[in-house]
Amino acid sequence: MSLSASERQSVRISRTEEFFHKIYQQVATGIAITNWQGVFQECNPAYCALVGYTENELRTIDFASLVHPDDREANLVQVRRLKLGEIPSFDIENRYIHKNGKPVWVHKFVSVLHGEEGEPTHLIALVTNITERKIAEEALRESEARFRLVANAAPVLIWMSSTDKLCTYFNNPWLDFTGRSMDSELGNGWVEGVHPDDLQRCLDTYTQSFDRRERFRMEYRLRRHDGEYRWVCDEGVPRFSRDGTFAGYIGACTDVTEHKIAEEALSSMSRRLIEAQDQERAGIARELHDDISQRLALVAMDLDQQKQDLRASAEELRLGIGETYKRVSDLVSDIHAMSHQLHSSKLDSVGLGAAAAGLCRELSERQKILIDFFSEGILEKLPETISLCLFRVLQEALQNALKHSGAKQFRVSLVGSMNEIQLTICDEGRGFDVKRVPMGTGLGLTSMKERLKLVGGELFLDTQLQRGTTIHARVPLPPCSRAASATTQVSQSTE
Repeated sequence: MSLSASERQSVRISRTEEFFHKIYQQVATGIAITNWQGVFQECNPAYCALVGYTENELRTIDFASLVHPDDREANLVQVRRLKLGEIPSFDIENRYIHKNGKPVWVHKFVSVLHGEEGEPTHLIALVTNITERKIAEEALRESEARFRLVANAAPVLIWMSSTDKLCTYFNNPWLDFTGRSMDSELGNGWVEGVHPDDLQRCLDTYTQSFDRRERFRMEYRLRRHDGEYRWVCDEGVPRFSRDGTFAGYIGACTDVTEHKIAEEALSSMSRRLIEAQDQERAGIARELHDDISQRLALVAMDLDQQKQDLRASAEELRLGIGETYKRVSDLVSDIHAMSHQLHSSKLDSVGLGAAAAGLCRELSERQKILIDFFSEGILEKLPETISLCLFRVLQEALQNALKHSGAKQFRVSLVGSMNEIQLTICDEGRGFDVKRVPMGTGLGLTSMKERLKLVGGELFLDTQLQRGTTIHARVPLPPCSRAASATTQVSQSTE
């Protein structure tokens, strides 16, 4: 028998009500309906589980009694506003008191139910348990409080930044050091205390490291509360959350002013020692070249003359004198080479490029090796300190290579640009283990590094066992030298 239209509609309504009742019963969100007096009318199983009471028990309990006493008034204020029509709904986070007496944190959304004629009749609340989140937030707050307690007691200047590169925290020692407030330092305010000459380098290091998520270490001058700039060593490391998400940076600064003063004093002493050494070498070289070698040359000439004057019958004596002449001539040659090694006169007269080429040629001839020398862009007139520095580095590097590499062929390049000069010495010899011979421990490497430091230069070493060694030196040119054009190009092979 077919159903009438009204009967079919009644069936559809019944099925819809059954469908929504099933959702009401099974949904994980707690649902509760109360009248305006706070008496429970309906509660789904999720709500009952959240507070620990059965639905029948809840019908005998006033809604307000479930709310923690400290949170109760905030709830009642919002309910009154609903009743007055000031707001259509509200959501709030507060604590319920579970039947077992323990607090339960919930997020609650409350709105009004209306009757058939549109009048407000009941309140409906959708409630979610957020206890775990609140516990995690409280643990985080406690952890941050402990961190700040430790940070403020630490004898270093500590800072933190967020993912936008802006600083969000400075500990008390930082604020005491700078004499500024937290608000003044936050964001980019801290840069106001950095010395103007160090600011750009400081920001470049920070920004580049931040973008690459790398730890960094830099030194700059920071203004103290009394106006004095102090050198600080700032080390920053990236921070990551538990799920591996980048969270910003944390860093610590220590005052290294006294260390810098001692370092500068040591550097000044090194400079004076090297200058004294160079002056002594120049004096010895002049004496060897102008006096000793000339006198020996005269002796050799006298011996040669005596040999020519002897009669043919004195052949034995002639041979002896000839041998003596050869030894003296070799001695003159060696003293001449020693003189150039101590102080090259070419460096003063024809410049670094020609002096370096001459050194490579002399070593090739004397040691019976091959040195490929290439030079371009080297001004004839360079600052004496730079010319002498690079010449000494070349001497030291070649002597070390001849002594330790076992190679018979070397490559030397001397290249100048508008901003700097680069010197490279390569061999394909036996190389060495850098871990066993750290940079700076060998006297030769130390001497080269100290010389380059005095002119603002740097030394780089690349070596592998049985694969050769490359020494690379870089020296920046002062503004007066940059202004001059460097167009000379020399390329030659010596053996």
